[in-house]
Amino acid sequence: MKRNIFVVALEDQQREELETLRHSDQFEVHSLLSVKAAVESPSFSFDELLDQARKKLETFDGSIDAIVAQWDFPTSVLVPILCREYGIPSPSVESVLMCEHKYWSRLEQQKVIPEVVPEFCAVDPFAEDPLSQVTLEYPFWIKPVKAFSSHLGFRIENDEQFHAAIEEIRQGIRQLGDPFNEALRHAELPSHIQEMDGNSCIAEQIVSGVQGAPEGTVYRGEFNVHGIIAQPNSVNKEIPYDRLEYPSNLPERIHREMIDVSRRFLEHIGYDNGCFNAEFMWDEENDRLWLIEVNTRISQSHSEIFIMVDGMSNHEVAVDIAFGERPSLANRQGVAAVAAKCYIPYEHRDGIVKRVPSEAEIEALAERFPGTKVRIDVEPGTRLGELLHQDNFCYRLGTLYVAGEDHDQIEERYRACLEALEFEIEPIE
Repeated sequence: MKRNIFVVALEDQQREELETLRHSDQFEVHSLLSVKAAVESPSFSFDELLDQARKKLETFDGSIDAIVAQWDFPTSVLVPILCREYGIPSPSVESVLMCEHKYWSRLEQQKVIPEVVPEFCAVDPFAEDPLSQVTLEYPFWIKPVKAFSSHLGFRIENDEQFHAAIEEIRQGIRQLGDPFNEALRHAELPSHIQEMDGNSCIAEQIVSGVQGAPEGTVYRGEFNVHGIIAQPNSVNKEIPYDRLEYPSNLPERIHREMIDVSRRFLEHIGYDNGCFNAEFMWDEENDRLWLIEVNTRISQSHSEIFIMVDGMSNHEVAVDIAFGERPSLANRQGVAAVAAKCYIPYEHRDGIVKRVPSEAEIEALAERFPGTKVRIDVEPGTRLGELLHQDNFCYRLGTLYVAGEDHDQIEERYRACLEALEFEIEPIE
């Protein structure tokens, strides 16, 4: 009898990626909650989503053998709660929230890996004088303790910018802060975290460099890293980062340090029977490593490039753990030595999409650069300002997957693809 795997917010692309797993013919894949409800909804209730997921599982006619997370909040917290209820191996809800809550995470990091933690402080945006709570010198970065990407994140260089940012944060923070508070009520919280709930902010020292991200697992206390992703500096100086490359070409000693830091932190918070990816910034000029954040899941952003290089999606390890089996991933069995997920960026100016690349243009690009895949996320008539979960510095029109023999070739092909893909956008003032 086939085992049943439930994946929250399953897209067609990920269903195809799951077919690359070793024993894909021995299980059935089911979607739990829609992408629209769990990922794309501009407003939602965490508890209502949890109830919807529970009802689907309760009415399912068959065994529930695995529940897999591949997206950020709310999925990242929904899954350990559901796994706890169905006896499926998963990290504790508390250890997940220690990573999800940016301020709580920094406090715990400071206890065990202080050498990689930027200066930070808590800020209540609804206080009478929020600026009086800031202990950092200008410039610094301020953002909610829970946010999508860089949404409501601001670089602050003076008092005027701070007050303007606080006004914008006050208007938008509850969109995610309120459902995050619902999630926090599913765990025992220390008193200082109860006071800094989902509608609070964290101010942090600004760090710079090249990003790297080990992705791995903890299984019955056994820590393992199955791949390291690099995020090189952008080909466009106006945009900080525009692609993910695998495998990483950072120095081996930096790889070892990132892995050691990740292991010490996850051991400290008692994180077990789960997947993770940890985001770091390496300041090459000062040879200083900084931890940005730890995500409590595999990243679906990495899946396609794992397939291109290793021949198998990183969903493999998430499914292994859910089945109670030691996780492992194929190594270098794919079609490319190096692969990249690249964004198709557009300067941060609102506009109406008038034209997107045609199927013929996309097919010609794939013939020119074998292995290239193009995913367009807009269509004629789309207003960029209405797109969800966009960065503060640019809009994302779509995604490119590029294969190459080395990292230099990846960058060359990425530049060529951006030049070849023609969009027409009518600006809106």
